[in-house]
Amino acid sequence: AAGTPKPLPSSGPKSLREMPHPLATSSSEEMGPALTPSPDLLLPRSIADKDLSLPNGTPVDTSSPASSSSLLNRLQLDDDFDGETRDLFVTVDEPKKHVCTMETYITYKVTTKTTRAEFDLPEYSVRRRYQDFDWLRNKLEESQPTHLIPPLPEKFVVKGVVDRFSEEFVETRRKALDKFLKRITDHPVLSFNEHFNVFLTAKDLNAYKKQGMALLSKMGESVKYVTGGYKLRSRPLEFAAIGEYLDTFSLKLGTIDRIAQRIIKEQLEYLVELREYGPVYSTWGGLEVELSEPLEGASACIGNCCTALEELSEDMTEDFLPVLREYILYSESMKNVLKKRDQVQAEYEAKLEAVALKKEDRPKVPTDVEKCQDRVECFNADLKADMERWQNSKRQDFRQLLMGMADKNIQYYEKCLTAWESIIPLLQDKPETK
Repeated sequence: AAGTPKPLPSSGPKSLREMPHPLATSSSEEMGPALTPSPDLLLPRSIADKDLSLPNGTPVDTSSPASSSSLLNRLQLDDDFDGETRDLFVTVDEPKKHVCTMETYITYKVTTKTTRAEFDLPEYSVRRRYQDFDWLRNKLEESQPTHLIPPLPEKFVVKGVVDRFSEEFVETRRKALDKFLKRITDHPVLSFNEHFNVFLTAKDLNAYKKQGMALLSKMGESVKYVTGGYKLRSRPLEFAAIGEYLDTFSLKLGTIDRIAQRIIKEQLEYLVELREYGPVYSTWGGLEVELSEPLEGASACIGNCCTALEELSEDMTEDFLPVLREYILYSESMKNVLKKRDQVQAEYEAKLEAVALKKEDRPKVPTDVEKCQDRVECFNADLKADMERWQNSKRQDFRQLLMGMADKNIQYYEKCLTAWESIIPLLQDKPETK
């Protein structure tokens, strides 16, 4: 029939800019250009493989243990990969235990140095506990729903650590909280958030918490009240690729994390056996005078191997596993932003459909439809920009992680090699008894 409205085209693999607005002109010339999916996001595989390899021609000397920093310096890593001028520096240090009647908790000193006009002073120093960091992250999620918010370390005690007040656990958490704030500081939008400013400068943060002021942007309010009644027909190609990549990435990283934890567990079990193994040679040497020197040497050798293995296990636990966990949480955060984007697109499609059914009235473009379209475009732009920044950060972090892990393993095996070589002369140079 002539009065029947045309069905709304599926967004499918097309970008939203290609979707014809029901009240707009039908001329295809006025349509925006199609968005080209990022090549790095089309396939769930390693990103920028060439960036993950050592530069060609770079010699790696393994004749003696080298420090992690010396190996990393050969890569000539640039910390400021965006070329931005830094004007805000934040550090988390000096953990302090507080014992109160009702609870015991740890606070951390948060020091801020800045030249930004948004700050009244050039330097601030405040103490914050974990729940304050959690408050900040929730506020950032509420007020900046289109952006990727860095993850916090898990609230509960990690596997294998029973005492959350132990030096090991507190230091691991301090490093994670420091990285959390540095991620926000380096972000061109999040670092200017008013809640972040309050977190860094307010002496009494509880006063702001008790105010109960949402302080949400219009974008935040829009996303917050989106209901699940809208169903997205299909993600645009580039965002479908992002979703597939995140699923594959988190799956692979989760597998690596589980295997790494098993390896560390087996290393610690092996370490227990080694510690019992070495003294046996020493005891044996006390019973046989002729063999005492080489047996004492074997005992000392095994002791040195124990020390080397203990250091390797500590490095894996303190430096390797936390990075894996952070990026597993990071991928979940990105998935949440992607879901919010999908909700807004679904809402936009539903509004377009509703307008299309009333097309015969030919009213002017409804304001709520235009606002919804703006929100979708804002989500698309912010999510793609944050994804690109995250990929750059991930490449740097994993390059450093894998180089550091290679360096630590080289040191471990070279220490063991040196230890075993040290007892060979005790066996070779001993004259035979006639």
